[in-house]
Amino acid sequence: MPVQNDSAALAVFEQQRPRLFGIAYRMLSSAADAEDVLQDAFLRWRAPEAHEHAHSAQAYLTTVVTRLCLDRLKSAHAQRETYIGPWLPQPVLTQPDDAVAHAEMNESISLAFLTLLERLNPIERAVFLLRAVFEYDYAEIAEFVGKSEAACRQVFSRAQNFVRDNRPRRAATPEAHRAVLNSFLAALGTGDVSGITALLHESVVAYGDGGGKAFAAARPVAGVEQVAKFMLGLRRLLPAEFVPSVEMINGEAALVIRTAGAPAAGGVFSTLSIETDGERIYAFRSVVNPDKLSLPFVQS
Repeated sequence: MPVQNDSAALAVFEQQRPRLFGIAYRMLSSAADAEDVLQDAFLRWRAPEAHEHAHSAQAYLTTVVTRLCLDRLKSAHAQRETYIGPWLPQPVLTQPDDAVAHAEMNESISLAFLTLLERLNPIERAVFLLRAVFEYDYAEIAEFVGKSEAACRQVFSRAQNFVRDNRPRRAATPEAHRAVLNSFLAALGTGDVSGITALLHESVVAYGDGGGKAFAAARPVAGVEQVAKFMLGLRRLLPAEFVPSVEMINGEAALVIRTAGAPAAGGVFSTLSIETDGERIYAFRSVVNPDKLSLPFVQS
């Protein structure tokens, strides 16, 4: 029999849930996979052998979630090699207010940043997130990932250098990001080609994730003229009746397209996020794979 009753175990787990989900989602770039990890972690937490860790619930649960994520990442990389077209993280809805106060956490959950983290190996990703985002010390991280402190320091240094050298370009402020997005949407809505191209950086790239279940370009589209034509062409693929809205997706303003008449929280056809420095757009990331469009709400 479990030593701790279900209600007590659940109460402790729910207290830890936001932080645990934050770690799992940033590790896996999938809200669905993160929820699966948390479910597995809870089953372990309510088991008899977990009772001895009741005094250190945060450390125990963080260790369990981190190691479950590491196991999943190892198989996920192999699965993504056979994914049809570009693979993008699963978008999530985030808190619409106080974006400035949460700017650092919002950046760590952005689609551009999560896509960059895919280029780290599982251990690098875990150590980097636990140190840079969640601010654990090296002794704690060593316990979480089952490595020595010295090894964790080396791993973090390597990952930090990579992230610094390849960090996504971001708007100076949330207001600047939203202004560029609104300008693009206005030009797109009227079919203003020159208005669109004026907003695009010369190295602009458009990524679309359909997963073989919805139309998306089989490979990234690059170049100002090509991207402008591609984005204008996407308008023809929208549902006959659709409802566009600008919402907070992964900590940034983004376009959400819903089918008309669908429930407010459902019926999502696609999301479109931009990567911008506040003046020009460097990348578009559009998710149309229906398996990724439940748009759960999470705290950034």
